[in-house]
Order: sequence, then structure tokens, then C-alpha cells
Amino acid sequence: MFTGIIQEVGTIRSAESLNGGGMEFTIECSFSETCHEDESISINGACHTVTAFDDKTFTVQSVEETLRKTSMGELTEGSLVNLERSLTLQKGIEGHLVQGHVDTVGTIKKIEKEETGWLITVEYPEENQNMIVGRGSITMEGISLTIAREKANEFTVAIIPYTWEHTNLKNKRSGDKLNLEFDIIGKYVVKYLASIGRDSI
Repeated sequence: MFTGIIQEVGTIRSAESLNGGGMEFTIECSFSETCHEDESISINGACHTVTAFDDKTFTVQSVEETLRKTSMGELTEGSLVNLERSLTLQKGIEGHLVQGHVDTVGTIKKIEKEETGWLITVEYPEENQNMIVGRGSITMEGISLTIAREKANEFTVAIIPYTWEHTNLKNKRSGDKLNLEFDIIGKYVVKYLASIGRDSI
């Protein structure tokens, strides 16, 4: 479990294909020496398990299912990734509850610079429209954000300068893919309503 508050932007030092499918990533960050094997770390919003670490890097593996449902397969050596270590009882929930289970991949349609921040508009699959709620929470690349606008299969989020500078969003461009995780409470509500024969809220 995570909160969507990015701890650090790490750098992919190697991205290698595994025999039979999947990929192995080695990531450089400042906290690697305090990692432990089997630790869960969110990488661009996708929960991964640490398989090895040293004083500069840690290593994870993405299986085929992860590559199918996320943008992890597009990462290469030098890519910047948002990192968050798992929630502990000593940490405050400053974003919202995030599982690290990516629901779908969206595509950046437009990035607009405003006077004090940025607006990012994202396209996503039409079948997920009932998961988007104006002023509701969404996780984008592992970042807890609030939906500012919604229209058909698009939504817009407002990015404050601090988030822009302390995540990988400043390196994104129109057409780039983004990992999306919808609000867990909303997903349970939609699932329940569907089970009793109501397809919409």
C-alpha cells in the first residue's frame, strides 16, 4: 500500500529482457542501501518487489502481465522513474490510499503552462469512464492527484510547481504513456453497483 506521494525520482541504470518474457530493471536512487529483499516499491505507480540491492541501486523484475498492463516495457537505460516506498504505520496518509496496481495506461493529449502551474490532459480507455469523478482522486505515474476537469474519455489534472519539479512529469511530452490507478473506494462502489444490476452511479 502507498499514498501517491513521490519520495524520489530514480534513474534506470539497466533494463534487460528476461528469458521467456518479462524484464529486469536496476534503478539508482539515494535510499537503495536501506532497501531489503522482498520490499515493495512503487515504480511509476506499479508495485514491484526488490530482488537485489547495493549501496547505489536496487533491482526489480516486471513479469509479462505487468508489461501488458503498464508502461514499464517502454523504460530504457536513463529513464527517470517516480519512486515511493510502501506505507508504514508511522507515516501519514498525505495523498490517498494507493495499491500500486495499475488499472490502465493513459496517453498525454496536451500539456499547458499556466501562470503558477501546469495542466495535463490525459486520454484513457472509454470502458473506464465510470471510474473518473470530478475533484476525485487518481494516481498518475504513482502521483496522487485531483481531477480538475473531465470530458468523455479525457481528464485534466493541475500540477503545482513542487510536484512538477520533484517528479518525472517535467520530462513528459504529448503522446507519452502514463500509468493510471483509479481510486480504490470508487472501484469497489462501481463493482458493487454492477453486481446488483446497476451499471452506472
